Amino acid sequence: MERWKARFFTIWTGQQFSLFGSSVAQFALVWWLTQETGSATVLATATLVAVLPQVILGPFAGALIDRWSRRWVMVVADGVIALASAGLGILFFTGRIQVWHIFLVKVIRGLGGAFHWPTMTASTSLMVPERQLSRVAGLNQTMHGAMNIVAPPIGAILLAVLPMHGIMGLDILTAALAIVPLLFIPIPQPARPEAGERRPYLVELGEGFRYIWGWKGLLIVLLGAALINFLVNPGFSLLPLFVVNHFGKGALELSWLESAFGIGMILGGLVLSTWGGFRRRMFTTLLGIVGMGIGILAMGFLPPTGLYLALGALFLTGFMGPIANGPLLALGQALVEPGMQGRVFSLLGSLSAGMMPLGLAVAGPVADLLGIQFWYVIGGAAMLTLGAVGFLLPQVRHLEDRQRPGIPPHP
Repeated sequence: MERWKARFFTIWTGQQFSLFGSSVAQFALVWWLTQETGSATVLATATLVAVLPQVILGPFAGALIDRWSRRWVMVVADGVIALASAGLGILFFTGRIQVWHIFLVKVIRGLGGAFHWPTMTASTSLMVPERQLSRVAGLNQTMHGAMNIVAPPIGAILLAVLPMHGIMGLDILTAALAIVPLLFIPIPQPARPEAGERRPYLVELGEGFRYIWGWKGLLIVLLGAALINFLVNPGFSLLPLFVVNHFGKGALELSWLESAFGIGMILGGLVLSTWGGFRRRMFTTLLGIVGMGIGILAMGFLPPTGLYLALGALFLTGFMGPIANGPLLALGQALVEPGMQGRVFSLLGSLSAGMMPLGLAVAGPVADLLGIQFWYVIGGAAMLTLGAVGFLLPQVRHLEDRQRPGIPPHP
């Protein structure tokens, strides 16, 4: 019974080291671009080129994940990202680095991420007992929150003592820590057709879309998750401007607010990893959505003297984030056909990533015209509505009671 823990957490620990190295490297690259160019357009472009591969190629990557060895997909994805970092390190060392080199590497890293996250998420359901999936999701949320708090200051410290090629070397080292366990620990594969029965790639790609379309509860949940990303992400991008314009404060107070959110996320993940959530995981997710909505809505009504209340609102939002996200992923891992999970999670990743630039494109003009607090009010109210609708819709409320559909036949 305990054997799964040794196998899974050995791989999981290596992946966390790799994520830490990537977070530090990303911080260093953004800071280098800031110092060298001082251009907001350059920084926005760097963000966009990192996201676009997952948005555009994610659904197509999912069908490949479901037909290839998941262990080797992760090995190759981590390896390609490490090679890209090695190339950057050489360019920094020789003094030949240019801005477009960093853009290119961000595209490559985005391609690797389009394969890596869905593969690891889909593999988790084959390595972890179903009743433990919510707890593992809570640990993932905890580590995500910890990375957001720890990686920037460590990146700043390393920038003071290491050259850029040294930081790229750290990224390569942590990627190796993720790759080595995968070379020795097998990952179970979902049942797949015999070689003579394998369907063409485009047929399998279409099966993924028909699978999701035919399961209305799952479709509603995926679209709801995308809408939440559309509403929530711009609020955090606008937070620095909110601190300056509304509270009349500076970088120190901004760091307090970001830390409050990160600490809330860590504690929320720890609570979920210990508690596991309600027996009906969808109830846990809907509770988290409502809690996040309350926190974001509160930001929209704070007076200019309400900085300390903002700390509480963002702590609540961060705390409820894992309560919403963790059980939702666990539900997908438990309910979706294992041979379909690559396609389903790739589509979820694409929708979520695509909502970030789309949300910013809408929220920026809205905030300029009506004020940042208006966006917080709209976002918070919409999330409260989503949570309430989820409780009212039988397709969502009883998602776990619905028998998952089989793989649809090709028409």
